[in-house]
Amino acid sequence: MLTELRITGLGVIDDAVLELHSGLTVVTGETGAGKTMVVTALGLIAGGRGDAARVRIGSEKTTVEARFEVGEGSAAGAIAAAAGGQLDDDGSLIALRTVSSDGRTRAHLGGRSAPVASLTEAIDTLLAIHGQSEAITLLRPTQQRAVLDRYAGLHDLLGQYRQLRKEWLSARAELADRVARIQERAQREQVLRLGLEEIAKIAPLPAEDREIAAESRRLDNADALRSAADEARVSLVGGEDMSDAAQAVGMVESARKLLESSDDERLQQIAAGLRESSAILTDAAMELSAYLADLDADPERLQELLARQAALKALTRRYGSDVDDVLRWSTAAAQELADLDSSEEVLEGLRQLQQEKAVKVAKVGAELTAHRSAAAAKLGRLATSELENLAMGRATLRIGVSQQEVAVSHEESVTVGKRHLLAGPEGLDSVEILLTSHADAPELPLQRGASGGELSRVMLALEVVLAEAEPVGTLVFDEVDAGVGGRAATEIGRLLARLGRTHQVIVVTHLAQVAAFADRQLVVNATEDGAVRSSSVRAATGSDRETELARMLGGTDTATARAHAADLLSAARAQIARDARTAVGVESRVPANAGEAVSKSGVPAKRKLAKNPASPL
Repeated sequence: MLTELRITGLGVIDDAVLELHSGLTVVTGETGAGKTMVVTALGLIAGGRGDAARVRIGSEKTTVEARFEVGEGSAAGAIAAAAGGQLDDDGSLIALRTVSSDGRTRAHLGGRSAPVASLTEAIDTLLAIHGQSEAITLLRPTQQRAVLDRYAGLHDLLGQYRQLRKEWLSARAELADRVARIQERAQREQVLRLGLEEIAKIAPLPAEDREIAAESRRLDNADALRSAADEARVSLVGGEDMSDAAQAVGMVESARKLLESSDDERLQQIAAGLRESSAILTDAAMELSAYLADLDADPERLQELLARQAALKALTRRYGSDVDDVLRWSTAAAQELADLDSSEEVLEGLRQLQQEKAVKVAKVGAELTAHRSAAAAKLGRLATSELENLAMGRATLRIGVSQQEVAVSHEESVTVGKRHLLAGPEGLDSVEILLTSHADAPELPLQRGASGGELSRVMLALEVVLAEAEPVGTLVFDEVDAGVGGRAATEIGRLLARLGRTHQVIVVTHLAQVAAFADRQLVVNATEDGAVRSSSVRAATGSDRETELARMLGGTDTATARAHAADLLSAARAQIARDARTAVGVESRVPANAGEAVSKSGVPAKRKLAKNPASPL
């Protein structure tokens, strides 16, 4: 239950605290006074979109803070704990939302900063808001189906259906894609096979192209290499026509011997170095001799290498920059070909998978249909009963549930029994609310058969039935009585009062007939201070309440209007008392002095968000 609401910097509201109680509370006031801001504030607490344009002129931000009495073990408490928050010592949960003038928004839950999504999830278990716009959206088939699903409690089953349908459509799309690409895959398979055959025929080895290039260069330059190597060898060790003194080794040796014959220590060190140099030169000469022995001109070998090199280049032109790239392409192509070879098996597997998914979608869809059909009959019957209480006693409301048959080849067709049905995003069903406004009227879809006032009453009747089926403790209605008056308005007030016996109900209304049934009435007044417009709120009791009802009835505070207001209150009290006595198992909550005392009882004292409940708005 919502026990306190503080609003700061929202529209015409500067700072206000509302103390709220069980039962039916109405919020009234002149047009433009700011009473709808109460619903706007609750919408923010419930996770609605933060609008910087709603921030009060001159304020840096809008702040809305709400206290809910939830207790241990509540779903809202668990969500707050998961977000790092906690309940107060008295078991209450504080939720806070801010919207800055630049559009930034923040949320707190249980004393800790939390994502707006967590705030929404928690408040959705505590509070439901119904506004004028909902009556309009009720004309949409999607909203009509959503109403039925809420009543039937199909959230989990519908989620299961959506997931199965997603998997089914995914398998179906993959199958269609593969079938459409059969020719493309066949062409690709031929390319891969020819390539692998060509590579296998030549059978290249890793790095073979580099090795062949090196060897062929060596054979092709054999004469030049032989001349260079032989000349270098002769320079080191001499030839048949050279003296030892002309050879490099001989000269080094001569120098070494001259130095070694000296007794100078420095020259001896140089001689030792020459000895090492002589050994190095001798080794180099021996290596050159070996190189010359191996360097035989082999024209046939050279031709073999050039032919092999040409074959490898043919591969590298098609499959890679070098032989190693060709081998990598071959490995990848073999794997791809193996995958393509099994494509028919994959196709068959996908056919079977999508068929299995279609069967599951059909099964769960049929379950949804069964639940919807059963719930539709009950919801229509109960809503019709509520319409009788809303001055539409001859009206009948029926919830139609139907399916659309399609061709078996339709991409979203599933088979249920012998029927091929369209499996839409929300199930196999179309849901339509049908209204017979009186006994002689034809049954028409709600969007064609209901006037504005009738539409408001149909929505209210449905919401009353839904409220009795849902666990949400606080229901907020924003001018759901729009477009009605007279006896219909009285019956709406009576219905809301009855709803207030089991729920906390907060209603923004402009009708005195509705307000008279409230346990508590809050009045919003607007004042002008220069160019600044502000509002204040007060709890109207006794004669003050009669004055407000008189204003709502005729706009003037006259003795006649006051008498009419008093009669209205008296009649409402009497009707509430009669309804309470006839309600099976429900103890009457209505005291002798209107509804105010009821709202003051049964609410334990707790830490307040602010001291003055009638602080300026």
